[in-house]
Amino acid sequence: MKRVIFYLLIITALTSCGSSSKNKAVISSKNRTTVKVKTTRSPNSKKIKSIVSYAKTFGGTRYKFGGTTKKGMDCSGLVYTSFKKENIILPRTSRTMATQGKAISLKKVIVGDLLFFKTNKRKNVISHVGLVVETKGVIRFIHASTSRGVIISSLDEKYWNKCFAGARRVL
Repeated sequence: MKRVIFYLLIITALTSCGSSSKNKAVISSKNRTTVKVKTTRSPNSKKIKSIVSYAKTFGGTRYKFGGTTKKGMDCSGLVYTSFKKENIILPRTSRTMATQGKAISLKKVIVGDLLFFKTNKRKNVISHVGLVVETKGVIRFIHASTSRGVIISSLDEKYWNKCFAGARRVL
C-alpha cells in the first residue's frame, strides 16, 4: 500500500506543464491549505461562463507542448484558446500571461481568474497556468498536465499548493 501511495505522489509531482519539456518537481511535506473564498458577481459573468465552459470541452485532451487544439494542448494553450473564443487575446506563454490583468489575493479569487505556478525547482519563474472553474470550499482549476492532459485539479493538493505563485484577474 505504501508503494502505491509513493507512486501516486510521484505521478502527481510530474503532472505539470511548463516552458520546457523536462519538468521535475519535488513534493514537500507542507500542510494542505484550504482557502475560504468570497464569490462575487462580475460584470463579465456571461463571458467568463463561456470561457470556462469552452475550456471544459477540452477535458481529457492529451498534453502536447505548444498545442492549442483537441489533438493536443498545453497549459497556456488551453487558457489562450479559451479566452480567444471570447475575442480576448492573451499572450501565448504562462510566463507572459502572468503580467496581464490585475494581481489578486486567493481570498478574492472567482471563477474565470488565472492561477500561476512555478513548477520547475531549478528556475524561479512562472511555468504553469490554470483557469479557476470553482471556488466553493476549495479552489478548482482546469489546466493541461504533462502526464494526464487537460484535467481539473484542486489548489488544496499539496503539489499545486506548494508551487502556487499568484492569481490574476483578466476580466
